[in-house]
Amino acid sequence: MRKRDHNVLTNAASLLICGLLAGVVVAAAAFPVVAMSGLAAKAGAQTFDALPKKMNEARSPQISYLLAADGKTPLATMYDENRRDVKLKDISPYMQKAIIAAEDHSFYKHNGVDFNGVARAFVNNSSKTSSRQGASTLTMQYVRLAISYSATHPADVVAATEDTSARKLREMSLALQVDKELSKDEILERYLNLAAFGNGAYGVYAASQVYFGKPPSKLDIQESALLAGLVKAPTAFDPTTASGYPEAVGRRDYVIDNMQLIKAITPEEATQAKKITLKVNHKRTPNGCVATNTQTWGFFCDYFYRWWLQQETFGSTTYDRERRLKSGGYTITTSLDVQAQKGADAAVRRHLSVNSKAARMLAVIEPGSGRVRALATNRNFKLDDPDNPQNRLSSNPKKAKRGIRGSYPNTVNPLMSGGGGYQAGSTFKIFTLVAALEKGYPLAYTINAQQQFRSEYPVEFNSPAACEGTSLYCPKNANPKMAGPHTMWSGFGFSVNTYFVALEQQVGAENVVKAAQKLGITFRNSDDALLAANAHTWGAFTLGVSQTTPLELANAYATLAADGKYCEPIPVQEIRGPDGKKLDIANPRCEQRISTQVARAAVDAARCPVGDNSSTSKCGSRTAGEVRGIVKAPVAGKSGTTDSDKTSALVAMTKQYAVAGILADPDWPQTNQKMGHKELDGINRPVQETLRDAMDGKERIEFTPPSGKIVLGDQRSIPGVKCESVETARSRLRGAGFEPTVSSSKVPSECPAGTAAGTSPDGKTIKGGVVTIEVSSGQPAPGGSPTPGTSLPPNGNGNGPGPGNGNGRWPRLPGN
Repeated sequence: MRKRDHNVLTNAASLLICGLLAGVVVAAAAFPVVAMSGLAAKAGAQTFDALPKKMNEARSPQISYLLAADGKTPLATMYDENRRDVKLKDISPYMQKAIIAAEDHSFYKHNGVDFNGVARAFVNNSSKTSSRQGASTLTMQYVRLAISYSATHPADVVAATEDTSARKLREMSLALQVDKELSKDEILERYLNLAAFGNGAYGVYAASQVYFGKPPSKLDIQESALLAGLVKAPTAFDPTTASGYPEAVGRRDYVIDNMQLIKAITPEEATQAKKITLKVNHKRTPNGCVATNTQTWGFFCDYFYRWWLQQETFGSTTYDRERRLKSGGYTITTSLDVQAQKGADAAVRRHLSVNSKAARMLAVIEPGSGRVRALATNRNFKLDDPDNPQNRLSSNPKKAKRGIRGSYPNTVNPLMSGGGGYQAGSTFKIFTLVAALEKGYPLAYTINAQQQFRSEYPVEFNSPAACEGTSLYCPKNANPKMAGPHTMWSGFGFSVNTYFVALEQQVGAENVVKAAQKLGITFRNSDDALLAANAHTWGAFTLGVSQTTPLELANAYATLAADGKYCEPIPVQEIRGPDGKKLDIANPRCEQRISTQVARAAVDAARCPVGDNSSTSKCGSRTAGEVRGIVKAPVAGKSGTTDSDKTSALVAMTKQYAVAGILADPDWPQTNQKMGHKELDGINRPVQETLRDAMDGKERIEFTPPSGKIVLGDQRSIPGVKCESVETARSRLRGAGFEPTVSSSKVPSECPAGTAAGTSPDGKTIKGGVVTIEVSSGQPAPGGSPTPGTSLPPNGNGNGPGPGNGNGRWPRLPGN
């Protein structure tokens, strides 16, 4: 604490001097030409009793820091003014002495106003000398800065800095009061945190970083002197410019001499300090998402920024929220997983450059918390310079003809999390599966899926999506081998369109849409919103014709991996204010939206497409069966392709990460480019490799299999029909509550040719399930009896026109 040297005589003298000199001396110091004019007389008429004694102090703008999830890797900084307040104990003693030597030798002696200095300025400025002296103390300068930062109107800022006697008197009055209320060290600390040092540096912490790349506690004599010298005229003494460098050196040496004069350093130290060649970094602190510490992390940073602007906690308007972010001094630990993000960044660029029209867009989210762990695409997060553009002409021919440029290689569009979105194909079949499970249909529910399904959903008469000569929606499978009896496991694993449209029709398309909404799917354009409002007629919804984003899709699947707990996507895991206290807004926002058993059953089926199994699953063919072997962990997911391969998608997840990727042309959705899956430039590899890299070193956690009737349903015994006529067998099976079908091929059997050799399955199956009648060839199997009843859903690779899945090829209602 400071030593007070006030006494009655000193205070009385101060008041006397104020009364006598307040107008004339101050006016003379500031305006020597008019010292004896009416302006001085007017100023002298003011008394200190009429001047303000209290100052409204507002916290000065503080820089906010964004860190990765590890709490130490820098992500970005955001600020209106690059400032970070520090305690005086964290500022080099040299720096403390240097600012006193530069600005106010008597700082520790006067009472906020140096009346001797005021008198000297009056005498000097009244003489004919060309030099002019001021009389502002550090305390008065602090008052001026504090008033500026507490101003609520631009006019108040002008009033705080204008060269008038009234302003000088106000500063003197407030400085005297501040000196009574604060210790000298407190005033010095506040001043050093407020002062401007040039090159976007406000406060000594920012200045030491910008010019010397070190904290203020590490500043030496000559560095401290340089910074102290800057506050008088940061532009004129700018050491980073050719014209300012010699001026800065001269000013530095002047401060060093004054440090010796006030006995802050020895003559030897002063001589040695002045011999040091001045070297500065000239490294302005990066500001905003276009200047992230790692360039590819700009997309994640931008997602955070957009999220912040939506949070009412930080203000009632987006303007207020932005000001809080850029001036609130927050330390924000984001959810960005450095390991996952680096893996995603490398994967999306492998075999597909930033100059490609096609964009691989990936999102990684954590099940059970909603924390976004990575966002990546093969684009530069950068504003394209209109004066020297790098972006190619738009891939949209109409735009290209008008000279409009596309979004490659540079863009700041939220490709993974916002905008109009992209169709994700058969990844949407998961919503039909969830809706059916919620309605009581078990995983073992069987449908005899034909190559083409004649639905009851309306479409335009004789359109490509309609059965010939009708207005009924009639989707086909991508591969004829997909036809036949399927359960949810095999139908999902083989991506059988006609199974899922039929299932959607049974459970109601409106319930499928509701299931998607519960899992976080939104309808991003008016066409989709209109169809969703009349969802009972939206037959193509299950085939993924609605627009979505990689982030939205990843979170939908993550909800299932978290046993049905939906969590709002969130880019933060901790936010601390300038006081170090945590804010609750960073906490996960979760709720149970799907029952645990339904979620587990859906995941059980979703293990089939990506090459995994559980103790309950019965998969058959797989569309992306390589995922399990690459990730080397329990996985679930689904691939998807849209009409004419305009987009391709893959979701793959473990218990810890859900990764969704979409390959599309953001500039021209109706692209004539085919988006692949398993090709080197397809979508499968980056999704698989991102999940693999994210899981490196992580525990392998098993998905919990479902249990109870949701797996096999109500099992009924299948009547024996061996050697009966096909018609009799059909009648008996139908009477027992099953849906009979007849195999198109014959099997070896001792039964008469053309009669029933048995059924597939035999023994028991679900009530209402499909039972296939196997037809006898009339010839026993060589070497023993035939074994009818063992046939499985048809095998195949499921590739069809779109590599890897055979997904929704049929459009929405025409015109939508």
